[in-house]
Parts: sequence; structure tokens; C-alpha cells
Amino acid sequence: MNEKQLAAEKSVEFIKDGMTLGLGTGSTVFFFVNKLAEQIQQGLKVKCVSTSKQTSNLAKNLGIKVVSLNEVDYIDITIDGADEVDKNLNGIKGGGGALLFEKIVSAASHRVIWIVDSSKYVERLGKFPLPVEIIPYGSNHLIKKFQKLDYNPELRKMGDENFITDSGNEVIDLNLNKIEDPIKLEQKIKLIPGVVEVGLFNNIADTVIIGKGNSIEILYRA
Repeated sequence: MNEKQLAAEKSVEFIKDGMTLGLGTGSTVFFFVNKLAEQIQQGLKVKCVSTSKQTSNLAKNLGIKVVSLNEVDYIDITIDGADEVDKNLNGIKGGGGALLFEKIVSAASHRVIWIVDSSKYVERLGKFPLPVEIIPYGSNHLIKKFQKLDYNPELRKMGDENFITDSGNEVIDLNLNKIEDPIKLEQKIKLIPGVVEVGLFNNIADTVIIGKGNSIEILYRA
């Protein structure tokens, strides 16, 4: 069993009957959703809010009940992956392009658990390109703004076309290499007109489950 699958299957232990769950997006979440479906077949009763069309389709095909966020008062636990996470449990997310919905669902959750392999746990954030979701209108001007800030922006592509999120937006990936202060950087970028959301997830994860070789390490927010 690989590290992603180890972490994903461990997270199922935090789920109780009758919960409303948030389902993240990405390769590690794929393992979680499959394990969750097994538990549901054995009698577990939950309903889920999804953060992407990709996850919704996977969950529905496996017989998992998916409802809209507006149909629930709150989410008990959201389980999601992360592209990077540091010792303060701040992270970069959005490699799969679902950062806006992931952040909205996390904000509606009583508890947020991230599941990652050991390569995602880093000393300092920034090696992974920082996704910024933007509205398409005037995107060239935003790219120039980020260039002037030395953020090394790249408009994300899907083949020859611009990558489009589930909410109809585009994504600019910032190649920063290292982020000195993720909280200040998130605030700075979000103030720029045209920016919808930033892939810095600060003070959001309560628990991080890391697959390490054949074992598991669980970190909790202090």
C-alpha cells in the first residue's frame, strides 16, 4: 500500500455514523472516496458535499450520497489532500484547480483533515507553484502585475486551451520557490482586483495525516 492510500484509509477512522462530510479533490482523495464507499456498503450512513465535478462523479458512481452545500447547515469533517503542508499546518492547495470550492467547504466545516504522503510535508512552503484563481476578464493585466512583483506567473493550460475551473475561472500559477510569510502573502494577493481565491490555506487544517513508508504520522493544530 502506498503512502497516499495509507493516509487516506486512516482518515476513515475519524468518521462516525450520521455525519455530513466534505470531500476534497485530487489523487489522495481518490483513495479516501473508494474506502468510504466500502464503509457505506457495510452500513455506514453519511451524506457528502463535494468540492469538484471530478469528485462528485467518482462519489456518485460508487453509491455515495452527494448533496449541495446549500442543503446542509454545516459539515462535520472535510477530508482533503494538500500539495504542500508545513509544520504550522498551513498549506498550498489547488494543484487540481478546485481551490475556491475547497476553501468554501473548509470554511463551513467543524473540522478539516488533510491526507498527504511524506513528500508533501515541507519545512517551508513555496516549491510547489502557488495557484491563484482569477476571473478571465483582464487576465493579461493580472499576469503583468504578478511579473512586476517577481512572482513568475504562468497561466495554467489544459492542452492548447486555458485551464477553466468548475466555477468558470482561470488559474495563474506563481513560481515563488519559497514563501517567507504565507499569511501576509495571502492577504496581499487577495486584495488585487480580479483575484478570486489564493491557494494558500492558512489556519484551516486541524489535523494532518501523513503516510510515511509503511506507517502513519498524525499532526494536530496546536
